Amino acid sequence: MTRVIDFKSVGKSDIPEVGGKCASLGELLDAGIRVPHGFAVTTRCYKEFISETGIEEDIFLTLNEINPDDIAELDRRSETIRGLIKKNPMPIKIQKEVEEAYEGLGKAYHDLKLPVAVRSSATAEDLPTASFAGQQDTYLWTIGVAQVIANIRRCWASLYTSRAISYRIKNNFKHQDVFISVGIQKMVSSKTSGVMFTIDPTNGDPSKVVIEGSWGFGETVVGGYVNPDKFVVDKITKEINQRKISQKHIECVYDQDKGCIVHKDVDEDMQEERCLNDDEIKELVSIARTIERHYGCPQDIEWTIDKEDSFPDNIFIVQSRPETVWSQKQGKPLLGGKSGYDIMMERGLKTIKMT
Repeated sequence: MTRVIDFKSVGKSDIPEVGGKCASLGELLDAGIRVPHGFAVTTRCYKEFISETGIEEDIFLTLNEINPDDIAELDRRSETIRGLIKKNPMPIKIQKEVEEAYEGLGKAYHDLKLPVAVRSSATAEDLPTASFAGQQDTYLWTIGVAQVIANIRRCWASLYTSRAISYRIKNNFKHQDVFISVGIQKMVSSKTSGVMFTIDPTNGDPSKVVIEGSWGFGETVVGGYVNPDKFVVDKITKEINQRKISQKHIECVYDQDKGCIVHKDVDEDMQEERCLNDDEIKELVSIARTIERHYGCPQDIEWTIDKEDSFPDNIFIVQSRPETVWSQKQGKPLLGGKSGYDIMMERGLKTIKMT
């Protein structure tokens, strides 16, 4: 198994090596979707790290017989394991491969200090029967190989947060069977970001795409810091059926002086401005349809729009996973194995033939 793999070379069959998130990014690239370029630090690196540092046995001994409802004990053991990972250095051979890959990515963009996102990608993520979303860490606007390596180790440690440990226990996932890869991905200077669903998660309507967005990076939307703008769009005609423009008082941005991501107040004249125009909404719907057709099931998609590029090449997808909110309510395949787009096309074609 290779230690570092370009996103272009991975797909769903590589989940054991690159985790759900990175595998999905490779799938999206293969489907022709615009995805910020990057590479995966494979699960081999994590396995070599815990083995060669001698902490593997300590980790799993610490996980023995945890009661997930004993919060204090859970937190104590979680902190012990994460401390073991954070205090041990990454083996030199892994560091060298990460450094080479990061430098190669930087050269492709003529920036040897290229800002990247360092994103956890566990092997049990993004399953249609479980929701691991948000359980492992992501570090935005990471600059320089030293910071990249430090944040990779932080991502490895996030496999053992109290929340992640408890979720695995309660859902019968063996700790020894879940591994972690880390994605290193070029940062997008986000003007607007958000999520979209290829099915209405409130009522299961497969004919709609529901888009939510706000200013800046997507953390404000996925983290619930703002009430985002919301658009409900017909999947076929792209007619915008509902528009809800909210007061978006906070945005997540990069502060160059502080060298980190911060939350700041949105300018008053922009707080009640819509964050997406009609052309951007329609392009997002087109992308959502392509992604749903590729996967054959309803999707939960994270998107961002780069303020430094021009439309439509400035719209990027940073993640897509099976939609779980409505789908899990049903307890069975929603669309008989067909995507919502396929069903709508069939209905649309029947209507055309009848008229």
